[in-house]
Amino acid sequence: MFIVANRVPVAAGFTEQFETRFRNRAGQIEKQPGFVRMQVLKPAKPGLPYVVMTSWKDRAAFEAWVGSEDFRAAHADPMPKEAFNGEGGIEMHEVIITTEEGMS
Repeated sequence: MFIVANRVPVAAGFTEQFETRFRNRAGQIEKQPGFVRMQVLKPAKPGLPYVVMTSWKDRAAFEAWVGSEDFRAAHADPMPKEAFNGEGGIEMHEVIITTEEGMS
């Protein structure tokens, strides 16, 4: 599995708009081959970034999404620059171990 974490430093006063945009999004990512899950993580303390985490079957599936017309459409209407405090960052990881409730 391949995990992508996009750290988004949302400025005070824009958090509700940021969350609403994700709740009302087009939903195209779910239709992408190799897509597993998306989680939008709200920071537990002020000053920390939101994290948009997507899970993919493999890196090729993620790269296909980034190169797709659906990706371009999903990112075509960005929030204004003042909605963000500084630079975000994208981290990419290969999963080497997974454990969940009920797994032995």
